[in-house]
Amino acid sequence: MSLALGRVLILAGSDSGGGAGVQADIKTVTVLGGYAASAITAITVQNTLGVTGVYPIPPQVVEAQAAAVLDDIGADAIKTGMLGDVAMVEAVARVLDRAAGVPAVIDPVITAKGGASLLASEAVTALRSILVPRAALLTPNAPEAEALTGLTVATTDDLRRAGEALLRAGAAAVLMKGGHVPGARVADVLMTSAGETVFEGERLETRHTHGTGCTLASACAVGLAQGLPLVEAAARAWDYVHQAMLSAPGFGAGHGPLDHGWPLRGRR
Repeated sequence: MSLALGRVLILAGSDSGGGAGVQADIKTVTVLGGYAASAITAITVQNTLGVTGVYPIPPQVVEAQAAAVLDDIGADAIKTGMLGDVAMVEAVARVLDRAAGVPAVIDPVITAKGGASLLASEAVTALRSILVPRAALLTPNAPEAEALTGLTVATTDDLRRAGEALLRAGAAAVLMKGGHVPGARVADVLMTSAGETVFEGERLETRHTHGTGCTLASACAVGLAQGLPLVEAAARAWDYVHQAMLSAPGFGAGHGPLDHGWPLRGRR
């Protein structure tokens, strides 16, 4: 089956190291056969060792970038990443409303892999009240789920409880990521009002995990943009990230990047 060239508008921060943020998003969408456009929300100074600077883009400029794309190229899905503060959350909500009917994959980025804060504490409440109800798919990891729900998330069952709370908060679907939950196996739980699907595998013992969240959300978004059903889009995204971790190039001395281009080299 030949998939459509789904258009994905990405609203996210720039990662100078190329492993996460809009760079990871664009690589993922492109390699999986979609078309990526972007509205940059912030410039970060970072590499595999951490984030040393964050320079937000004015919210009106982000809206203008998104409007330029939507008014001309259009979008079949929208994916959000780093937003930074309440004003940016509100601006992104206006973008989503402008693109009514286009599914939004909301990746609630709160901290970087190395621990640097990427979302102001007061913006967490805004994200929960403003963007969660606009999400066709929300993709929190365990710490993000805790911040959004106030619940402790230490087990897979905790992921489910937090996921149920986020569904009640208005998300159409949630992909609860289990990478932070201890154990020899990792389980991500896709939940909707109709039930759940679990994606599970052996935990990979690797330091090359930078950008896994951005990559998974973007892979889901391009699947939806191409017309895949949600479960199929999430399953393909999960496999793509798993293989990208397995074939990570080993760059950097810290949390290294994935190999987003592994399908181009036929690695499995």
